[in-house]
Amino acid sequence: MTDPAMAADPSAATPQGRSVIHDLGYRPYTGPRLGPAAIARALLVTGFRNSFGLGRSGRSKVLPFVLLGLNVLPAVIVGGVMVLVGLKELPIGYARYASTTQVLLGIFVASQAPVLFSRDLRHGTISLYLARPLPSATYAIARWGALLGATLVFLLLPILILYAVALLGELDVSDQSREAAIATGLAVLLALALAGVAGLIASWSTRRGFAVVATIALLLLGNGIVTAIQAIAGEEGHARVGEVAGLFSPYSLYRGLMATWADADIATPPQGVPMQAAYVVVFVGLSAACLAGLVWRYRKVATA
Repeated sequence: MTDPAMAADPSAATPQGRSVIHDLGYRPYTGPRLGPAAIARALLVTGFRNSFGLGRSGRSKVLPFVLLGLNVLPAVIVGGVMVLVGLKELPIGYARYASTTQVLLGIFVASQAPVLFSRDLRHGTISLYLARPLPSATYAIARWGALLGATLVFLLLPILILYAVALLGELDVSDQSREAAIATGLAVLLALALAGVAGLIASWSTRRGFAVVATIALLLLGNGIVTAIQAIAGEEGHARVGEVAGLFSPYSLYRGLMATWADADIATPPQGVPMQAAYVVVFVGLSAACLAGLVWRYRKVATA
């Protein structure tokens, strides 16, 4: 305990040639230490919340919620039309919905990936995370999982709304369930690819603007180029060229499998089991490669 005489005379607290230990009453932490799993779970939850601006400033909530609102607006309008007019089928298929709103989805993923990956690199807080008993691979997977979860909300919410509308409209339950299940599977594949690509780009940039522009250029402009090649190939009668071109964009991979599994009409869909299998393999391989790249990237950051 502190000597009253020292408290009265501060100069007496440090006598010449001596040091004094003051007991300020602080106690060490004696609670449970949860370990890396709890840290990863917290990173996952906070990262998911941050993707929608929750827990951040009010301005940070504007873009993600505006994009989400615009994304589900057509589904809500379809619901209103179904109720008022009494349509016997949905005006838009479950799987095709994501293809029609792909620009909004691309902007959402491109704008929110830097929030999870670039910000920690820019401010140097990544060193604090990796100084704890948290492997760099776990950090990368937790951040990727948060972006994946946010992307799935963006993709699956319209499917859920359309499915509820279809059931309320007394459409055939088995047909609607089958089509919604196919659309959900395709949405998961697309979300895996987009989260991987956007996360990998953002993990290499400390500047949010650069990461956003690079992601949009790769996803949306790349998709535009592939779509143009497929359209030209279809007009010229070179369907195989269009099928191969479809392997080079997550959106064209999605459309190709949508044409195969959901009977959608697109230019140069993959024909034959080998090409359809190639679309699935490339889709899954792209996601796995991007996740592996993220893990490798943060291992390099941890050893830097």
